[in-house]
Amino acid sequence: MWPARHPLPDPAALQAALRAAGVRAGHPVVVYDGGDGMSAARAWWTLRWAGHRRVRLLHGGHPAWVAAGLPTSTDVPTPRPGDVEVRSGALPVLVAAEAARLAAAEAGALVDVRAAPRYRGETEPVDPVAGHVPGAVNLPAPEYVTEGRFSAVDVLRERFAAAGVDAAAPVGVYCGSGVTAAQAVLALHLAGRPDAALYVGSWSNWVADPSRPVATVQEPGSAPGLTRGPTSPA
Repeated sequence: MWPARHPLPDPAALQAALRAAGVRAGHPVVVYDGGDGMSAARAWWTLRWAGHRRVRLLHGGHPAWVAAGLPTSTDVPTPRPGDVEVRSGALPVLVAAEAARLAAAEAGALVDVRAAPRYRGETEPVDPVAGHVPGAVNLPAPEYVTEGRFSAVDVLRERFAAAGVDAAAPVGVYCGSGVTAAQAVLALHLAGRPDAALYVGSWSNWVADPSRPVATVQEPGSAPGLTRGPTSPA
């Protein structure tokens, strides 16, 4: 497998970390972050992928908690060691070949949730190659989540449907390194698509192999009236 900036964790190492944090089998876990929800969503996805089903995300993160006037603390707790067992693979993932097949399929969609200029190849602040997976459509994250808060369920369904996500056909998502895309998987779960697959390596993995094609023109479904464009060499 080609490298990526945020690869899947080693199951044994993940289990040790979760137990050290006090995660217990069958007990609920709530995750949150500083407000944009991306790190918390990746934690949600990782726990679900590891087989722990009872995971919730605090909507709006720590800022929402503070704004609600709820108590905060600076104490660092010492949790009782947990007993969770990591059973990896409980959520679907895509490797590069599977992402390419989904992007090229007549039924199904591969959704790129990066900002539109990165998708179109106009700029790339992190990875060595700009553009997107040929056939992938673009739905930037701000279209469905703002400051860690997701749009209403009916709006989520409308936004994903407009990007070519069918109610039943396969759907996969990617971003730069699999963090923002994990948030998209959560949004799709809320919209009734618990089968949504994450391309964990995302763009950082795709461009690690220079033989893979790169598209730099917007695909149909990303915006009305646009047609499929040519690919550029990687």
